[in-house]
Amino acid sequence: MGKKRVIKKTEEEVLKEKEEREALLKKGVKVKVSKKVKEGNIYISSSFNNTILTLTDSQGNVLYGTSAGRVGFKGTRKGTPFAASKATEPLVEAIKKLGIEKVSVFVKGIGSGRNSALRSLGGHGLNIVSIKDVTPIPHNGCRPRKLRRV
Repeated sequence: MGKKRVIKKTEEEVLKEKEEREALLKKGVKVKVSKKVKEGNIYISSSFNNTILTLTDSQGNVLYGTSAGRVGFKGTRKGTPFAASKATEPLVEAIKKLGIEKVSVFVKGIGSGRNSALRSLGGHGLNIVSIKDVTPIPHNGCRPRKLRRV
C-alpha cells in the first residue's frame, strides 16, 4: 500500500485561495426586484457536506439563494461553521437591497453550519420574527430492513 502523504499548502496558496473567496463576496449580489416585499422567509438547509441558504417571500417564491460552495469553499470545507457564516453575508446584502423588514427563519438538517448561520444572521442586525426547526423526523414510519446475519 505504501505510505500516505499529507499534502500541505504553502502560505502563498492559502492567501491566494482567501483572495479568490473575498473576490467572490465583493462581486456583488444580483437581485431581481419585481415588487416591494416587506416580509420574507429564510430556509437554512444544513448537511454534513454543505449549507444552503434560501430567501423567499411570504408565498414561498424564491428571491435569492446561496450556499457555502457558491461563496468559494470547496470539498470538506463547505460543511464547516465558518463557511456557513460566510455564506450568510451575500444573503444579508440581498435582504437589504430588497428592503425586507421582517424575517422568519426555518432550519433543516443536522450539519455543523446551522448554528453559526443563525448567529451570523442575528449578528448582521436582521429583525428575526421566529425561528423554527423543520428537520424531518420519522415517527416510526417505514419498517427497517431485516438484520444481517454473518
